Amino acid sequence: MSWARWLGLRLLAAMVLLVLLFSLFNPPTTWTILTESRTYPGTDHEWTRLSEISPAMVRSVVAAEDANFCSHWGFDMQEIRKVVASGSSRGASTISQQTAKNVFLWQGRSWPRKVLETLYTPMIEALWSKRRIVEVYLNVAEFGPGIFGVHAAAQHYYKTTPDKLTARQSAALAAILPAPKSRTPRPIRAVPAPFRTAPQPLPATVATAAFRSADLFHAQISPPEAPAG
Repeated sequence: MSWARWLGLRLLAAMVLLVLLFSLFNPPTTWTILTESRTYPGTDHEWTRLSEISPAMVRSVVAAEDANFCSHWGFDMQEIRKVVASGSSRGASTISQQTAKNVFLWQGRSWPRKVLETLYTPMIEALWSKRRIVEVYLNVAEFGPGIFGVHAAAQHYYKTTPDKLTARQSAALAAILPAPKSRTPRPIRAVPAPFRTAPQPLPATVATAAFRSADLFHAQISPPEAPAG
C-alpha cells in the first residue's frame, strides 16, 4: 500500500469518526466562529436545541435555503443542473453542504475545501438525521458580523429567544443567511393606502417546492398529537 493511499484512508476514517462524534455531541465551536470572534468580539454563542426553536424559524430557513431538503441526499442535483444550464455564478449549496463547511471546514472558495465538503456532506446525511442537520446548521450559521447561531441572532436583532421568534422575524433572519456580512433584517414599514400594490407571489414552482419541503420537515419534527380521551 502506498503512503498516499494509507494517508487517504486514515483521513477518511478520521472524518467519519468526527462526523459520528458530532451526531451525539454538539460542536463546541468552529473554525469560522473562532476566527470571526477575534474581529467581532463580544457576542455570546449559545447552543439551542431544535425543540426550543420556533417552528416558524425552522420552516423559514428550510424554505429559503434548501427547497428540496427533505428529498435529496446532500446534493440537490436538480438545482445543480439548473445552475449549470443557465451558466449562472450563483451557488446551489444545500443545508447539508453548508453545515459540512461551517462545522468542519473554513470559509472561502478553494478546490481543497470543496473536495472536503463533497466528502463530508454524504457522511453527514448517512450518520445524522435531517433534524440533527438543521439543528446544527441553525446553531453555527452566521447571521451577521460575529453573530453565530439562532440564539445570538434572536437576542441581537429582536431581544428575544429562539422559541419566541414570530413568522415575520423568522423570515427576516432567514433572508440574512446568503450574505450575513451585508444584510440585516429591516423592519417592514407601513405604506400609505394610495401607494399600495398587490404583493407579487413567488413563482409557482419555487413556492410550491420550498414550502412543501418546509411543511414536510415540520411534520417530521413535530411531536404526535395526544389521542383524544
